[in-house]
Amino acid sequence: MNPDNPLAKPVINPFAKLSKVTRKDIITLPNPNLRKKSAKIREIDDQTLQTVRDMIAAAVDWENSRPHEVAVALAAIQIDRSERIIIVREDFDNKDNQNFTVLINPEIVKYEGDIVTDPPEGCLSVKDVYGLVPRHTKVRVKAVDITGHEVRFKSPNPFLARVLQHEIDHCNGICFVDHIAKEKEAFSILRDDGELEPISFAKVREMGILPHEEV
Repeated sequence: MNPDNPLAKPVINPFAKLSKVTRKDIITLPNPNLRKKSAKIREIDDQTLQTVRDMIAAAVDWENSRPHEVAVALAAIQIDRSERIIIVREDFDNKDNQNFTVLINPEIVKYEGDIVTDPPEGCLSVKDVYGLVPRHTKVRVKAVDITGHEVRFKSPNPFLARVLQHEIDHCNGICFVDHIAKEKEAFSILRDDGELEPISFAKVREMGILPHEEV
């Protein structure tokens, strides 16, 4: 395991071969389900394990179709499953390592550090759009791992803290664009060459990805 990632035991990629889910099953804004709170997992059963398999399969298939992006994490609601489950990549810097950690019923118990907007934040459910989202540089998290044991940890770096805040937001029906829906200079779009360039707020509004009260 990456020493900079203190999460629970990873679920290795071959686990996903038991799933028929693909990137086409990832829902995107403006699908209203992305803004609904997910249900707490009461028992880790076969359905839970299948959801995890499907999440990993969807994330890996999405990544394999995106030459300039990495699937760093995914929440169950992003494949239209209203369950409080997230998966987080074991190694953010190695695209060949497609191992993921599973966190069930994750919650942030404490926010720490500074609030920063860099690096730009993207999402598998918001195609090509990135944003400068204010996030804490450190968080303390508790969750349940895939074996049913409680885990508690502190994020060792700002990027993992950002990822955890983003995914736990999904469990609460919050998308990253919701945090910056009034910030007209906060958005950029991914070009074909993998670089980001600013996008006008008018274009963002036309995409239908902002919460209704901001459109």
